[in-house]
Amino acid sequence: MHRMSARQLHQQFCEGKISAQQIVSHFLARIKKYDPEIGAFLNVFADQAREEAEKLDQKKAQGEPVGRLAGLPIAIKDNIHVRGELTTCGSRFLENYRAVFDATVTQLVKKEDAIIIGKTNLDEFAMGSSNENSAFQKTANPWNLQRVPGGSSGGSSAAVAARLCPLALGSDTGGSVRQPASFCGIVGFKPSYGRVSRYGLVAFGSSLDQIGPFANSTEDISMLMEVIGRHDPHDSTSYTKHPDDYFSLLSSNIKGKKIGVPWEFLENLDPQARQCFLDSLDVMKKQGCEIIDINLNILKYAIATYYILATAEASTNLARFDGIRYGTRSSRAQSLDEIYDYSRTEGFGAEVKKRILLGTYVLSSGYQDAYYKQATKVRIKIIEEFDKAFDRCDVIATPTCPTAAFPLGAIQEPLEMYLQDIYTIGVNLAYLPALSTPCGFNLDKLPFGLQFIGQRKEDTLVCHMAHLFEKETNYCRQLPPAYST
Repeated sequence: MHRMSARQLHQQFCEGKISAQQIVSHFLARIKKYDPEIGAFLNVFADQAREEAEKLDQKKAQGEPVGRLAGLPIAIKDNIHVRGELTTCGSRFLENYRAVFDATVTQLVKKEDAIIIGKTNLDEFAMGSSNENSAFQKTANPWNLQRVPGGSSGGSSAAVAARLCPLALGSDTGGSVRQPASFCGIVGFKPSYGRVSRYGLVAFGSSLDQIGPFANSTEDISMLMEVIGRHDPHDSTSYTKHPDDYFSLLSSNIKGKKIGVPWEFLENLDPQARQCFLDSLDVMKKQGCEIIDINLNILKYAIATYYILATAEASTNLARFDGIRYGTRSSRAQSLDEIYDYSRTEGFGAEVKKRILLGTYVLSSGYQDAYYKQATKVRIKIIEEFDKAFDRCDVIATPTCPTAAFPLGAIQEPLEMYLQDIYTIGVNLAYLPALSTPCGFNLDKLPFGLQFIGQRKEDTLVCHMAHLFEKETNYCRQLPPAYST
């Protein structure tokens, strides 16, 4: 069953060839066997998943209609609420916090009879690019257990890559769905800002965050997006237009479509990644696409702009974690000031503290004009330059990451770590949709990702281009050798 796509599993269930209980039992057995060495899950809902599977089988046996995700186990990143379950955000601060409501995406997948199988590991409060900043455990890359899975949604990505579940949800603030998807050799999609509701997602950077799906094909991504990509009155940034019809466009002709490539921005690309990217462009040329050069040199300022805006928003969003209202309260505290001081000192990890301090600094009196307001102006310029590029092309293609997955503990310098997101951050700053799909391997047999970027609200076109690329290659169908059986 783990070799089937999510769509195939769903069809097999609907046709009565396999039961929901068989599906859930199969994936729970794989989690029990493999996750101790991968560390993808922080919490596995084994009993609840079996109960939901039994109810679903009974529902089908009685002839009642079943949902569009019926029988499919799905993992949820542990910064998205599931009512009654822990939402730790990978932080000691929230290690005892149980969600009192379902996130909108959680409600939507439940309504369509998906079975939530567990909560996955992440960099603390989604701040990181390697999944090494979790307060609870490190997650390993299924292609090589000595390598990082990427971050911050590395737990969700590793779970799908090792076929511990067919679908997962993560969040993407600066590349945190696409980068781990690239490192783990699966498909990860960051929808347009506002396409998927953020209600019930613990905020990091509110103008940048977006929930996105992981799967082993763009077809499966589309299946999930048709469920979660809809208007939500609880989210003021949510699109009001009707949900997109992804499947009707997946197989349409792309002959004549123009793919823009910002060649100057790719000058320092790893040689193996460059060759893989060139081979991927050849695949699209054979399908009738035209490759054109575009100018996005403004993106050399994207890292600096992002880390001013994102940390400023993080400083504001994390101010609510004070040891008073919810979360862990320090047992050492004897006064109100000590509750604040000790609770935050003990609750937050080093990376989170670093970003709170930086964000508070750029928002402080005397520095807001010099840093924060300047960054907002550069962000507007980045949006304008993307708009100019899309006047000349239909989609933009880049490598997802400059390198393949790096060894655990290999990057200690913060700036070097931040540069891992150099090709993904601009998308979040400009509110655009983007998808990473596997496009090859380096000499160490580690996967590379190809990123398609679309205009805002052109989510279906991005999925369409990726789907046709996948039809001409077999990278999505390859499993990490250690987890193929």
